[in-house]
Amino acid sequence: MTDFDPVAELKRADYDRYLSLLYAPEDKRRPLATLYAFNAELASIRDRAREALPGEMRIQWWRDVLNAGTPDAAGGNPLATALVGVIEQYRLPLTAFDNMLDARVFDLYDDAMPSRGDLEGYLGETASALIQLAVLVLEGEAGGKIADQAGHAGCAQGIAGLLRLMPLHIARGQCYVPAEILAASGTDRETIASDKAAAGRVVASMMALGREHWRAFEANAANLPAALRPAFLPAGLAPTYLATVEKAGSAALEHSTDIAAWRRQWIMFRRAARGW
Repeated sequence: MTDFDPVAELKRADYDRYLSLLYAPEDKRRPLATLYAFNAELASIRDRAREALPGEMRIQWWRDVLNAGTPDAAGGNPLATALVGVIEQYRLPLTAFDNMLDARVFDLYDDAMPSRGDLEGYLGETASALIQLAVLVLEGEAGGKIADQAGHAGCAQGIAGLLRLMPLHIARGQCYVPAEILAASGTDRETIASDKAAAGRVVASMMALGREHWRAFEANAANLPAALRPAFLPAGLAPTYLATVEKAGSAALEHSTDIAAWRRQWIMFRRAARGW
């Protein structure tokens, strides 16, 4: 356990959030990396469990460990042990973790995402909540003052991420696109992959939703304290990711889109130095 390095784990699991650590105070990098590595762990449960029941059992294990709040409950799991310590040290709200675990159950199944509100709720309990938890690590009580910014930034970041992962989701029968957007685009989850015109409309609608949230974030982003910027840096890549998806069009459903590592680093550097 003493050799566990959450920063190294994060570099392998989530490179964007790893890059953001470089702009956080040195003493906050390990606790932030622990939070982000936990998020990556939850996001990977479906791929590792392969079936819903083992996945639910894994999520319940995390719930039991965090609610117990002791290193002994972690059973020697180094990430769980580190996370319990971070929660205690920074007095992070357990309700946020409970809600995050509840939301991640959706990942294990192929259920439809009924509405825009359901999608925004899912992203609010995952990507947005992670930003708020990072803010609490950086600046304590400041977390309650930036809930709106975190909400919109997390939704924009999450939508960009879902668009980039659409080929994977389609291949395994998942669909995070709200049913109302599919219907308005003249398609459904079963035929979206075979109708390029409708797929292009779906991608455009999802991009519009992501950009709507990003504009709402930017409307008050100038007031964001510099000390809190590291928590928002991964979300700051959302506009560029959305633009890359837009360029790909319906092809975004066939292969994942990405941006060069140097470009990601430049965007983060600029935002860390100048804000929004």
